[in-house]
Amino acid sequence: MAEDTSKNARHPALDYHEYPKPGKLEIRATKPMANGRDLSLAYSPGVAEACLEIKDDPVTASKYTARGNLVAVVSNGSAVLGLGNIGALASKPVMEGKAVLFKKFANIDCFDIEVNESDPEKLADIVCALEPTFGAINLEDIKAPDCFIVEQLCRERMNIPVFHDDQHGTAIVVGAAATNALRVAGKAFEDIKVVSTGGGAAGIACLNMLLKLGVKRENVWLCDIDGLVYEGREASMNPQKAAYAQTTDLRTLDDVIEGADLFLGLSGPGVLKQEHITTMADRPIIFALANPTPEIMPDLVREVAPDAIMATGRSDYPNQVNNVLCFPFIFRGALDVGATEINDEMQIACIEGIAALARATTSAEAAAAYKGEQLTFGADYLIPKPFDPRLMGVVASSVAKAAMESGVAARPLPDLAEYKDRLDRSVFRSALIMRPVFEAAATAERKIVFAEGEDERVLRAANAMLEETTDAPILIGRPEVIETRLARAGLPLKPGTDFEVVNPENDPRYRDYWETYHAIMARRGVTPDIARAVMRTNTTAIGGIMVHRGEADSLICGTFGQYLWHLKYVQEILGGGAEKYHPVGALSLMILQDGPLFIADTHVHPEPTAEQIAESVCGAARHVKRFGLTPKVALCSYSQFGNLDCDTGRRMRGALDILDSEARSFAYEGEMHVDSALDVDVRERMFPGARFEGPANVLVFANTDAASGVRNMLKMKAGGLEVGPILMGMGNRAHVVTPSITARGLLNMSAIAGTPVAHYG
Repeated sequence: MAEDTSKNARHPALDYHEYPKPGKLEIRATKPMANGRDLSLAYSPGVAEACLEIKDDPVTASKYTARGNLVAVVSNGSAVLGLGNIGALASKPVMEGKAVLFKKFANIDCFDIEVNESDPEKLADIVCALEPTFGAINLEDIKAPDCFIVEQLCRERMNIPVFHDDQHGTAIVVGAAATNALRVAGKAFEDIKVVSTGGGAAGIACLNMLLKLGVKRENVWLCDIDGLVYEGREASMNPQKAAYAQTTDLRTLDDVIEGADLFLGLSGPGVLKQEHITTMADRPIIFALANPTPEIMPDLVREVAPDAIMATGRSDYPNQVNNVLCFPFIFRGALDVGATEINDEMQIACIEGIAALARATTSAEAAAAYKGEQLTFGADYLIPKPFDPRLMGVVASSVAKAAMESGVAARPLPDLAEYKDRLDRSVFRSALIMRPVFEAAATAERKIVFAEGEDERVLRAANAMLEETTDAPILIGRPEVIETRLARAGLPLKPGTDFEVVNPENDPRYRDYWETYHAIMARRGVTPDIARAVMRTNTTAIGGIMVHRGEADSLICGTFGQYLWHLKYVQEILGGGAEKYHPVGALSLMILQDGPLFIADTHVHPEPTAEQIAESVCGAARHVKRFGLTPKVALCSYSQFGNLDCDTGRRMRGALDILDSEARSFAYEGEMHVDSALDVDVRERMFPGARFEGPANVLVFANTDAASGVRNMLKMKAGGLEVGPILMGMGNRAHVVTPSITARGLLNMSAIAGTPVAHYG
């Protein structure tokens, strides 16, 4: 059976590496190469200017080339994780994978370099000769003790960071996990006894780091395949192991494990036994990190020590010690300040950042990536998950700060807070474009009521609102359900204290609500009995009534159910009035690689009239201005500038006539195809002298099928991130979202809802 499972896993892995093109990397140009002028700038003669600048001032290499964001992953394949000495060529898939992680998690470009050289001094010579090409070096999968020699020689001779991830990356993540494990256990580094198995590079580096964190040298007991490392031992010794030799008559793991507070395993499967654990200190901490099979399986630990704090190197158990928590971000911080090395201060800053992040509220993005797992700080959650997007800002900025304070930063940053903000924006793709909206929202304290207050995404959005904005969330839902889900999500909120709860099953305002609803709907066939039933069961209607009565400023609904169902109640309760509110259209902001693009109307009018299209154009233009952008609206149709007498063309031309009937404060043009809207050259060939220059940033369609289809294609195939849909025409009193919205999407919508109407006309 195990063999069948292995075979089943083997083929998908090989297919992943082979298709659609071999390998996991490619090189892409970052500058245009479309004509002779581009060629003359990129190569001869223009390239000479950049060369001469660097010759005069080598520091400018990071300005005129990719060197400042380029890392080399170097290996000779002599100690590939779980595979041993497989050689340089066979190690290439691993090194390519490491390069992918650099790019994915920290946007660092990376070349993998596999070298056929087993002599550590010669390997060091090769690495040192690469210094002109790279901003930093990541040594990988080099056997001990050769790795110590290579790293030491490179660090002595190179003026860029050299980091052996198998040593220091592992040590940093172990340090972070140990920091939090001791906090959970109520112990301190200076008081604990540490027993370690594994005298390789990672094991030694972890022990070195534990000493820097406060563990006393005399409290460290190191064992390897030959038993305890003791004074006078000759078998399998090297200077790194000798540093941990104890003066003792004890010789085996059995002899030294008694009373240990922390077991650190970086050796092999089955090394630690249940009988060992029973002799350890109270609340033992067991880091069994051998891969793929740890020194002891977690279920065996639980049988004899239910209160043990456990970590492994595996992803199928809590507390995976994974170097990806560290290396992308420590390199990010080091590169951004031009660090000449990665020193102890930077590594400890990395530890502190990782550990602190685990103690903070879990991000919505991490919770979504690890759905079903309990991500609340404690024995089963000592370190954050790799897909927590806050790692970039927290860890890299901590490392950059430490580099500057310790004097190894060649390019110190003028403003660390701005740097962290920039890193966060690079991860949270909506952050930059949403900034004007959040700033406008901060000018007033508004109450935002969420119809689906029991949804975990809403709970996380409410928590983020309280942390990041001045708005007050109101949640409609059963208090006991909300409390249970807050606890499950590890959110520190208290219903009734941090936010208001409206319980549809038992709220003292129930009579007022149903009477208000009945007064609005009495001449539309709603009886008192129906009104009472609606106010017990329909949370969208309840939220609408709260806004109508002035108890909330805006409603957000739609995290489940059909858009038009929610819109019906929004329109019935909040439409009309002296202000003549009515839904004009739904506007979706799509954040794409090359910038933002707004799409309308995606939901409201299936086949809008010319008047409704004109309203949608005006509403879209107003909202685009809220984001600090200049609207350029394209009226999109199957017809192009009057060339077809079709329904969509006629309606678009009618809308154009309406828009032309009075002066407008924004640019618009149509009717046209989407390619004409987005491609200036195409538009100029078809219709020279159009009303706006450059590509359109708003596409308004003649039916929701087209608008919604474009929106979904941009999401699914172009990696577009949606903000919205924004309900236009309701005076910011209600927004209907869609079931696919994320917690951050809800936070963005709360900022849009939290902006006073005066800010956007």
